Amino acid sequence: MRTLAFDGRMGAAGDMLLGALIAAGADREVLTPVEDEIPVEYAVSEVDRCGIAATRVEVLLTDADSDGDGTHDHAGEDHSHSHSQDHDEGHGHDHEDHDHSHSHDHDDDDHDHTHAEGHGPSRTYAEVVELVEGMDLPKAVRADALAIFEILGEAEASVHGTDLDGTHFHEVGADDAIADIVGACLLLDDLDVDQVVTTPLSTGGGTVEMSHGTYPVPTPAVVEIAERADWSLQGGPIDRELVTPTGAAILAHIAEGIESLPPLKVDTSGYGAGGWDLADRPNVLRALVGDGTGRLRRDEITVLETNVDDVSPEVLGDLQRSLAKVGARDVSIVPTTMKKSRPGHIVKVICKPEDAERVARRLAEATGTLGVRESGAGHRWVADREYETVALSIDGEQFEVTVKVASDSDGTVFDVSAEYDDAAAVADQTGLSVREIQQRAEQMVRE
Repeated sequence: MRTLAFDGRMGAAGDMLLGALIAAGADREVLTPVEDEIPVEYAVSEVDRCGIAATRVEVLLTDADSDGDGTHDHAGEDHSHSHSQDHDEGHGHDHEDHDHSHSHDHDDDDHDHTHAEGHGPSRTYAEVVELVEGMDLPKAVRADALAIFEILGEAEASVHGTDLDGTHFHEVGADDAIADIVGACLLLDDLDVDQVVTTPLSTGGGTVEMSHGTYPVPTPAVVEIAERADWSLQGGPIDRELVTPTGAAILAHIAEGIESLPPLKVDTSGYGAGGWDLADRPNVLRALVGDGTGRLRRDEITVLETNVDDVSPEVLGDLQRSLAKVGARDVSIVPTTMKKSRPGHIVKVICKPEDAERVARRLAEATGTLGVRESGAGHRWVADREYETVALSIDGEQFEVTVKVASDSDGTVFDVSAEYDDAAAVADQTGLSVREIQQRAEQMVRE
């Protein structure tokens, strides 16, 4: 499976994603539909970040009057929701500078053009959708871009306590945010990978100044987006804002979370540069592209358990059924020895984190236990499961048996198992053993 893997130890921003995708092999020329539609250009250059050669992408205005009235007023805008600040908040500008001149601190900036961050018309969500739908984009690219803007809009609406239709995008509707998001989707489409993964994203630390006061890193919008994402956040390694809402939203839509880089036969790799040139570490987002082995799917879980020594076998036997009704994924009952050498049982329950409280209550009600522990398990690795129904011909009659097929993300099958209840029903009618029925059904699927 062709895989794109991001190394998120220095966070992620829109401009860094653009640079990493180009450095990993995407064609810069696919960005022209954006440049044809809005007055920006992508300035691509090679820079040095703490000894690492990296690709820097800056979105520059090509129309000096693109602000409409010639001004850009930050007053009243909360930068925790200003999703276009990738070039500003996270990786290269003075986050506290809110005057109209947009003072930059790029050490490698020798362009005469105006940087586009925060400039251009302020659009509503509906206006952004209309603009993107009007671009000459492949269908899949358009769908991805619109999905990312929806993630941003929902995050901003949640922070503000509004709904999506009632949300005005402020700076996320400005030209550079559109260039970052649509550009990333175009470059990703050009890379033509089967899956995208990312290691945990480092958020940085400290605080940032916004129009509504001082906020800790990560900002509220990034936290809202992370709640919807498959990947995880981690603090550090420096006291600056490293994950921006635009970068978070792009990755929330395109990437699965992994704890470390997967087994990968690397074909291409590259680094997308942030604006800061730090003294002690490279401010870059690394991307690797290659063929990876099939993976199991990560499933977020919580493990609940309790010890009981006075519960009847009938109640214990019914726990699988009763706990499943409120969200339990699996129930195990393990014999143990308790205080004063009394025989007892440990009841272990796997469930989704959002179901934990409901499952714990049902477990307490069913067993009378006075306490339920929640262990530190964060996820489990599970196979993709499909069910096939096969028709067995026995003595001229047809019997249906359901067979469960387990596979990894590449579709490689590593287990085939006939459902016991189906096999038992056929065995009762035919006089054959359950094992014989299961073997016949499984063989038909393997063939």
